[in-house]
Amino acid sequence: MKKTYIKSPLNYTGGKFKLLPQLVEVFPKKIDTFVDLFTGGANVAVNVEAKNVQAYDINGYLIELYTYFSNHTYEKVVSGIESIVAFYGLSDSTKNGYNYYGCESSKGLGSYNKEKYMKLRDDYNNDTQKFPKELLFFSLIIFGFNNQIRFNRSGKFNMPVGKRDFNKNIRSNLEKFMNSLHAKNIHFSMKDFRSLDVEKLKKGDFVYCDPPYLITTATYNEQDGWTEKDEKDLLHLLDTLHKKEVLFALSNVMEKGEKKNEILIKWAKKYTIHDLNFHYKNSNYHKKDKKVEEREVLITNY
Repeated sequence: MKKTYIKSPLNYTGGKFKLLPQLVEVFPKKIDTFVDLFTGGANVAVNVEAKNVQAYDINGYLIELYTYFSNHTYEKVVSGIESIVAFYGLSDSTKNGYNYYGCESSKGLGSYNKEKYMKLRDDYNNDTQKFPKELLFFSLIIFGFNNQIRFNRSGKFNMPVGKRDFNKNIRSNLEKFMNSLHAKNIHFSMKDFRSLDVEKLKKGDFVYCDPPYLITTATYNEQDGWTEKDEKDLLHLLDTLHKKEVLFALSNVMEKGEKKNEILIKWAKKYTIHDLNFHYKNSNYHKKDKKVEEREVLITNY
């Protein structure tokens, strides 16, 4: 029977939802403690089977949001978002449809929501509202461009308005996601990967890494978000785990067009390389430039 995977309500750049079937196939069948070292959209953390799940990310906004989801019911979260929507006068297509707002589904709701969204964004950035900060943040993601996350150098959320709102699809993804969080009792922590306590890990534990990719660009990897030093520090950490006989898997990109990650290519020779490119060739993942060949891989020490 084909397994059904849960999709994160966050459209996090580089999210692994589409690759979950192949990733899970390679993961160990029995895991005591699973460590997701770069949680991102948490697609992997909410779908993996393990006795304990530890989810880390350096982005404190994400960790605070997931912790809020973990500590509240789905109904409480939905009620909070609906209160924010009503307060700012944002669209509610689930209740009213598109025509009510003078918009078409194909063009989206951006023209109606733009000024209201900007007011929400300003209030969030200036911390001038009474609503829970986590729900304001999630509302910005829902109504923002492509449901993505981006902060400027000053730490201000700066994504423009998007085409959609808190629709049935997002509500459904959120409910399933939160149900998984509650069932698995995932522990979220704001942590840089270098602060991982390797000594607490043992045989039977498994560390998964999906870091920013050195040779690609994304919103989480702007402004020198990931450097060669970061890359080397992470690879050194994985070597340390290997010496302790702790299993790991690393998602990364070895080649993209004419670019090659020579640091990774050289390091990976001592481990097992699983190619994942095939799955992207049959999807719309690379809409912007279909001519650019990308070799995405999963590297394991088993």
